[in-house]
Amino acid sequence: MDREQEEMQFLGFSGVYRESYKIIFAWRKIFSKITLTLILPLSFIFLIHIEVSNILFRNIVKNTQQMMETPQDTPQYHSLSNILSSEWTTFMLFKLIYFTFLLVFSLLSTSAVVYTVASIYAAREVTFSKVMTVVPKVWKRLMVTFLCTFAAFFVYNVMAVLVVIIWALTTGGRGGGVGLFVVLAVFYFAGFVYLSVVWNLASVVTVLEDSCGIGAMVKSNELIRGKMGLSVLIFLKLVVSFGLIQFLFKKTVVHGWSLGSVDRTVYGIVCLVLFSQLYLFQLVIQTVLYFVCKSYHHQNIDKSALSDHLEVYHGEYEPLKAKDVQMEESHV
Repeated sequence: MDREQEEMQFLGFSGVYRESYKIIFAWRKIFSKITLTLILPLSFIFLIHIEVSNILFRNIVKNTQQMMETPQDTPQYHSLSNILSSEWTTFMLFKLIYFTFLLVFSLLSTSAVVYTVASIYAAREVTFSKVMTVVPKVWKRLMVTFLCTFAAFFVYNVMAVLVVIIWALTTGGRGGGVGLFVVLAVFYFAGFVYLSVVWNLASVVTVLEDSCGIGAMVKSNELIRGKMGLSVLIFLKLVVSFGLIQFLFKKTVVHGWSLGSVDRTVYGIVCLVLFSQLYLFQLVIQTVLYFVCKSYHHQNIDKSALSDHLEVYHGEYEPLKAKDVQMEESHV
C-alpha cells in the first residue's frame, strides 16, 4: 500500500477499486494461497449448495403434489407422508451443515485477508504461514461480531414484519395503502443496506482493533459517517456482481442452459473462479475502505504500533488498542 493514510481520505469509488487491485496484484502469491486454502472452498460450498438445494426441494415439491392427489388414509398416502418427512429432515440438516461450513470459512477468510492487508499497510513482512497462525485466534472475535449482527438483523426483520402486519390491518390495499407499502419497502431496503455496510466494516474493526460485537458495530457506524455514499455504492456494486454470478450458475449449471456444446461443468468452473476472485476482491476492498474512513476522520494509525500488534505475542493475537490510534479528530 503505497499511499500515506492522510491521502487515502480522498479516494473515491474508482480509487478504492484501483488501490485494492494494486494490493492483490503486488502480493498475488500470498493472496493466491489464501484463495486456494480458504476462499475457494467457501465458493465451492456456496455454489454446490445451490445445486443440491434445487435437487432436494424439487423432490419435495414433486412428492407434495403426489400426496395432494392421493386419497388420505391409504398406504400410498402414508408412504408419501413418511418420504416427505424424511426429505424435509434431510433438507433442513443439509441447510444447517451448509450454513455452518459457510460461516466458518467466511470468518477464516475475512481474518486472513484483513490481517494480510493490514500487514502490507504496516510494511511488515507477511507470509502465508504467519497468516494461518493468526487466523484461528482472530475468527473467534469475528464470531462474536457476527452473532451481534445476526441479532440486529433478526430484530430488524421482526420489526419489519410487525410494521407490515399493522399496515395490512389498517390500510391494506385500500386507498393509498399500496403507495404506503412501497414507501415502507424502500425504507426497509435502505435500512437493510445500512446494516449490511455496518456489518462489513465491523468485521475489519474486529480484526484490527480491540472491539468486537456491539462495540465493533458502534465503531463501524461512526467510521462510515461522511463516507456513507461511497460505502453503499461499493456494497451495491458487489452485491450486483455476486448476483450475476449466482444467476449465471443457476441458468447454466442448475437448469442446464448452455451456449453451443459447452458442458455445464465448464460453466461451473468458470462461476467458481469468478466467485472466488470477487470474494477476495470484496474482502480487500472492505479493508481499504476501513483505512479510507480512518483517514477521513483523521484517526491515523501508527504503522509501527499496528505492526507490533499484528505480531503473534506469546502465541496470542494482539488487536490494535485505542491508544495506538489518534481517536480525536484533528482540527485545522
